[in-house]
Amino acid sequence: MAPSRAQRSSRSSRARRVRPRRHSAFSALAIAVLGILLPGTAYLVARRTRLGVTLIAASLALYGGAAYLGLEKRDAVISWALNPGLLLWMIAGLGAIALAWIAVLVTSYKMLRPLTVGPVPRLAGSMVIGVVCFAMTVGTASGAQTLMAQRSLVKKVFAGGESKSVTRPTVSANKNLWDQIPRLNVLLLGADDGDGRKGTRTDSVMVASIDTKTGNTSLISLTRNFMRMPFPADSPLHKIYPTGFWDPSIDPSKEQSEFYLDAMYRNIPKLHPGILGPSDNEGADILKVSVGEALGLKIHYYVQVDLAGFAQLVEALGGITVNINYPVPVGGSDDDKVPPSRYLQPGPNKHLMGTDALWFARGRYHVPTADLARQARQRCAVKALVERATPQNVLANFEAVAAAGEKLVRTDIPQKLLGDFVTLGERVKTAKISNIDLDKKKNFPNGRDPNYAGMREIVAQALDPKPATPRRTTTAKPSSKPSTAAQPRTTPKPAADDLTSACAYNPGPPG
Repeated sequence: MAPSRAQRSSRSSRARRVRPRRHSAFSALAIAVLGILLPGTAYLVARRTRLGVTLIAASLALYGGAAYLGLEKRDAVISWALNPGLLLWMIAGLGAIALAWIAVLVTSYKMLRPLTVGPVPRLAGSMVIGVVCFAMTVGTASGAQTLMAQRSLVKKVFAGGESKSVTRPTVSANKNLWDQIPRLNVLLLGADDGDGRKGTRTDSVMVASIDTKTGNTSLISLTRNFMRMPFPADSPLHKIYPTGFWDPSIDPSKEQSEFYLDAMYRNIPKLHPGILGPSDNEGADILKVSVGEALGLKIHYYVQVDLAGFAQLVEALGGITVNINYPVPVGGSDDDKVPPSRYLQPGPNKHLMGTDALWFARGRYHVPTADLARQARQRCAVKALVERATPQNVLANFEAVAAAGEKLVRTDIPQKLLGDFVTLGERVKTAKISNIDLDKKKNFPNGRDPNYAGMREIVAQALDPKPATPRRTTTAKPSSKPSTAAQPRTTPKPAADDLTSACAYNPGPPG
């Protein structure tokens, strides 16, 4: 009587179990460990062909899929990495893959290990396998920790679906974001709530205007002591301050520090809470509206940085490199007549860590044209930070960068748009960054009554230059007398300086 299929299978299994293993303890260990590079190869060596082929096919599919996503679907991967919900699935998937890899390593070694090996080689092999498994576990834990830090950063810094802002633009999810916003205007606020201050003042106010197709960026700095900051005619704040943010009952020739630009963030929400409607950051929304009106721009989003925490971010990135053209004070107060503790000395390519980088951006004790000089250095600090924040550097220090970002950054940029912003950021890094000079001598010799109309004209011409209209000429008879006809007037082109030149090493005091 012919044997049944079950009997034949049983005999085959017994034959496979009693077949002697021809590998030494060392070669079995080497094959098993190297087999984690392509899971399944060790199974083939152990003559578990079907399982080995299945694992190799799955591994190749996993590698191929990862390569395809990295090369062809990079924007999609970035979007996933900025989605808190998907990040949780990534963490779970990372853990599952690590467990599967460890299981393959252990079972591969068990199948290949000689059955008659002595206790010492057996113990040594088990220890090596244990060390490799531990290393894989540590690597997985590190990856999961990085993903958790990323998720925490996204959730704490960027606006979720429940956030409130009346100044944020409405965009369609079905259209390309940058087709809807061909020029992106972001308000950059440096907030200072240090010792001796009641509330937060925005000592640094800057607008980054970005051409979203090219990445070319223009930086526009406003001086902290601007008074009479305007509001749009349709804003409820315009009804309260029709001639701008100041107190007309006070002598106009006197400074009104509580009505400076840097006091608006703190004072207007306190004086008129909720005037613009629901908001997660009333001060920032008010500044978006007012700064936009002053410059003739629609401000789409804001990014607020705590100046004290700026030092932590610089530290996390390993410092920034700038050119210092004159001694920059570290500490000191002009108002209290307290001298600085020291100075940052002039020199090219100075590498500054956290505290020194912070004072490079804000030092002003007895510096000529203090506010303008500080604005110029702040633009150079922004440029240096952009250059320092390479993908490799950010990834290498990601947890420290994420921890710093959670503490020092606030913004109304929505989480769902982060992928688009990361893509735009890559364009900005390789594009031109320039400065728009608002012409202090003409438009704000002091901060009491700035010429905002003149500033709007400069900004409009710099961002969208229009060719001069050719003057119509007529044929006239020659005359022996010199012509007294008025020559056509030309308007000087607004200064839009390349920051590479503006931040170069040119020793001398600020002018």
